[in-house]
This record gives sequence, structure tokens and C-alpha cells, in this order.
Amino acid sequence: MSNPVPPRRAPDQPWRSEGAPSPAPTPPPKKKMPGGWGGLILTALIVYLIANLVLSFFDDGDEPTISYTEFSKQVDAGNVSKIYSKGDAIQGQLKKEREKPGDEKGNYTKFLTQRPAFADDKLWDDLTKHGVTVTAEPVVQERSFLSNLLISLAPMLLLVVLWIFIARRMSAGMGGGMLGRKTPPKPVELEPGVKRTTFEDVAGIDEVEGELNDVVDFLKNPDAYRSMGAKMPRGVLLAGPPGTGKTLLARAVAGEAGVPFFSASASEFIEMIVGVGASRVRELFAEARKVAPSIIFIDEIDTIGRARGGGSGMGGHDEREQTLNQILTEMDGFSGAEGVIVLAATNRADVLDPALTRPGRFDRVVNVSPPDRGGREAILRIHTRTIPLADDVDLAQVARTTPGMTGAELANLANEAALIAVKRKKRTVTQSDLSEAMEKVQLGAERPLVMPEEERRRTAYHESGHALLGMLQPGADPVRKITIVPRGRALGVTLSTPDSDKYAYTEEYLRGRIIGALGGMAAEHVVYGVVTTGAENDLEQVTNIARGMVGRWGMSELVGRLSALPSDAQQAYGLSAAPQTLDVIDGEMRRIVDECYESACRQLRDHRDQLDALAAALLANETLEEAEAYRVAGVVRKAAGPH
Repeated sequence: MSNPVPPRRAPDQPWRSEGAPSPAPTPPPKKKMPGGWGGLILTALIVYLIANLVLSFFDDGDEPTISYTEFSKQVDAGNVSKIYSKGDAIQGQLKKEREKPGDEKGNYTKFLTQRPAFADDKLWDDLTKHGVTVTAEPVVQERSFLSNLLISLAPMLLLVVLWIFIARRMSAGMGGGMLGRKTPPKPVELEPGVKRTTFEDVAGIDEVEGELNDVVDFLKNPDAYRSMGAKMPRGVLLAGPPGTGKTLLARAVAGEAGVPFFSASASEFIEMIVGVGASRVRELFAEARKVAPSIIFIDEIDTIGRARGGGSGMGGHDEREQTLNQILTEMDGFSGAEGVIVLAATNRADVLDPALTRPGRFDRVVNVSPPDRGGREAILRIHTRTIPLADDVDLAQVARTTPGMTGAELANLANEAALIAVKRKKRTVTQSDLSEAMEKVQLGAERPLVMPEEERRRTAYHESGHALLGMLQPGADPVRKITIVPRGRALGVTLSTPDSDKYAYTEEYLRGRIIGALGGMAAEHVVYGVVTTGAENDLEQVTNIARGMVGRWGMSELVGRLSALPSDAQQAYGLSAAPQTLDVIDGEMRRIVDECYESACRQLRDHRDQLDALAAALLANETLEEAEAYRVAGVVRKAAGPH
């Protein structure tokens, strides 16, 4: 089984790595204060002055200044408790509150006043007479210089702390997430005891494994190749449908060679800010060179490796091109990546830029195809190593009935079988669990749908038409299962799979496929004289096969032996050939489909008894397996050819 790639240590590192030694910790670079220290000092000075003004405002407003006349009245009234005098300045405190003089609102007890120099009153006698205490300390205690300094500096210190906090956050955000990296990336080591992926974990693609063995041998014995003047290949491009094991192969190459492995998805290099992708590519190759020889794996490289020059663009388009240019330079440019092999995976090799696939960049293009029957059996054995299997399980039989399935689909099949066994509270996975899992994967999950009896009967004839024509057509795929239990989006399903893998199709076989696909509609037409919407998916298959026969595979005399339509004809239909050619293609498609439909209706009329027998058996049992279906239809099952 494949080992999971360790998680990233930093969220801004766009790649994972395994097998790379941890570098010695490096101190983070010193950060510069945004705006400079001059701006901080100027701001602090302004805050200091404002704080002093505010404090002086509050200090002046606590003790009101009264007239000396008012002071004399309060002394005569015996309302003064104590005073303090320094020169002619007098501070005092009243026994009872009095309203503040003038327009000021509120009351006061402590006050300030100034004794005039020309005053010739008997102040001391009056104070003594009314028992006023003359203190040696000021009545209004003023804060010391140190206290005033600390209070005035407090806002400035708070501002400095806030400034540093914001500066750190901005530096971390801009450095890590937008404009680069604040600290060098650290490769991730595999957990102790975790076994790396090797070719033992890969099956079904022996020919691809053979090509990659050259890379493994080069990484293990570089001196032998250098002595012959051979250079290490720069890159290997793995092209193939999704799920065929391209990523697993790349990890197996690194594990087999015992070298560090860096993996990333191409989309992870792209950011909104132009230049980030190129920066991340440079850092990735720099890390790989430090531990060379090493392997870099870029998944879905068509995200950034599409052919350039497709029109001017902005934003993401420019960023994609800059990232691609950086990859081209790193692989074979002025800064050659000595000792670093780049593996890349894509399922759209046809859209890649020619500069990326030229020798010196990706020296080899390895096509990873779905496995054959033997490969499927080997893949099933790998993915069932940890699953307890019953004695009746025949993985060879499962492999024979799953043509075209990829490694990922087979892994999902084994997992579904294990889930079904758990639901049934079994200790082992049996053949019936695998069969049900296969039906769920290929046909879809059952739907608890209650159909009216008439519609159920029509569905039975529809599926019987598919099955009977599949049995009667020479060279057609054998019928494996017929059911009128609703599955997925279909009201019924007829499953037909070949006994052995097919890689080329004859015109007779393709016409048989069209006749079989039209069998449901033809059965409804023959029995009921109507056509329903149940044939929508059938007609889509028929249209695709007919279009390929006429426009791509040269199976029409009028169109000739040429490819008039591209493989993705549904997207570019009408742009790849002259209008007259497209008209001829349309006419030939209609001719082939009409001929096949007439043949389907004629055969069903000739074998009406067998059609009725199949429909009756389906209504009674809902599902017919292969042997039972052929027995009810009265058709002898032809022996499978060698495979």
C-alpha cells in the first residue's frame, strides 16, 4: 500500500517532501520596521506633547482659582479649615463646599488664590482667631516629575508595542503568504518506521516500470553513466488517464532509488500576485539541489504548462507564464538543476508547451495506460493485502469482468467490498461482497423507487431488447447481468463486458454496439409502438460511436479515409472541417444509425418469443445473472476466446 505524504510544516510551503534530511536550524532574518525608526520617533513625540497637554488640562481643572476677596469672606465666615502659603500664593481647603466662582459649574473645597502685595489686612490674626491650621505641606499635592514622566510616556510605550505587533503581523503576512517566504523552507522527514513506496507497491504497468528503472539505476549508480559520457535525464513526463497510478509511480521511483522526494501540485504555485509562482519554483529547486540527487514531482503540470502565445492576458495568465518560464529555466537553462530529476504527471499531454516537452527538459514521455487483465489481478492483490478474504474469492474472475478499470477504480472496488462486509457484520470479504461492490461501482447504487406496473413492464422489455440483441450479435460483448432494479439515474441496467481486453475495434463490432444500444428503443417500438425518454443515455452512446466511425476512423466511403473531426469533437465540432464535409458526416451518421435501428427492429420481430421470455423472467425475478439470462433467452453462450 502507498504511504501517505507527510503534512507540510508551514502553510505557505507549496510542496511536500519525504526522505530529505532536516537542515540545521537557521536564525530568521532580521525584520526592518515598516516606515523606519524616524517615523516612530516623530509619532512618539507628538503623542508625548498631546499627553502633556491633556494632563495639564486635567490638573488645572481640579482646584479652582478664587479671588482674594472671596478668600477673606470665607475666613471671616469660619469656613476655612487649613491653608498653605508659599510667598503670596495660598492654597487652602474649606470646611463646607461652595459653588465655583464665575460661570464654572459645580462645587469646590480645595482652592488657589493670590494675596495682593498692597494688602494691609491682619490675615494672621484672622486665621488664628478662626482656628485655621497653617500647614507645612501643600494642601494640593502635585505629582512628582518622575510620576508625570511615567504617565506621559505610557501612551507612547503603548504605541510602540502596538506598532511592533502590527509590524510583525504585516511582515509575516506579506512575507509568507504574498511576496515570498520569511524563513527558508524545511524538508519534512518521514515518521520513524514508515516504509517508503517502492515498485513492490506498483502493479499492472510493468512496461512503464521498465522505463523508469533506468532513472532509478542512474540515481543509484551515477558514476557508471558519467564514465560513459551519459547525462542524467532532466525530466520524465507521465501521461495517462486519471487514476492510472502516475503519482504512485513517481513516489516509487524515489523510494526505490532511496533519494529525497519533493512533490507539489502545479496549481499550488499560482497566486494572485504576479511573481509568486516563479519565486516558489526557485525555492523548490534550491531545496532539491541541497540534497541532490533528488526527485521533484509536479502533479497536473498542464495547469501551468499549457502552450504559450494563445493571446494576451492579465493577472493569472501572466503569472502562469512566468511560473512556466521559471520551470523551463530551472530544468535546462543558465541555472541547470544538476542532480535533480523532475517527474511530472498530466492527462492532457497534447496541450503542453513544446518548450516543456523538448529533449533537455522532459527527455522521456511515458504513457501510463489502464492495466490489462493480468495487471488488474496484480493490482487487486496489492489492494487486498490488508483485507481478510474468504476462500471463495476469485480475484482472477474479478479482473476478467473489470476491463478498462484503472488502479484507483480497482482500489475503490476493494474498499467498497470491505465496507459491504462490515455492514453485513462478516469477518471476511466474500465473492458476493465483491460482486455487489462491482455492481455498485459499475451500475450505481440501488434506488428504492416504486414504479407503476405498466412502466415496470416497459422497462423489462427495454432491458430485454438490449440483452437479446447483445446475445444475437456476432462478436458482441457477453451479457453479464440484466436488472430492472433502479440504479443511479437508470430505471434498469444491462451489463456487458468483454472476455478479454480489446485495443482495436472492427466496423462490425462497432455496428453491433450501436444495434445493442438501440435495442431498448427498438423493443419499445416493436412491443408498444411508442418511444420513451428512457433511451436518452443509449442515444448519447450511439451518437459518439457513429461520429467516431465517420469522422475519425475512416469507416465511411463518402467521407473517405481521413480524420475530419478531432477527438474532442463535441467541443470543436464545426471548426475543424469545411461545411460541406460536416454535412456529409452528418448524413453518414444518420445512415449508419438508421441501418442499425432497422436491423435491431427486424431481429426483435424475428425473435419475439425470446424477447417475451426474457421480459417475463425479469418481471418475476427483477435480476438475471449471465447463465440464467442465456438459458431463458435460449441462446447458446459462445466460448470465450484465448486471453
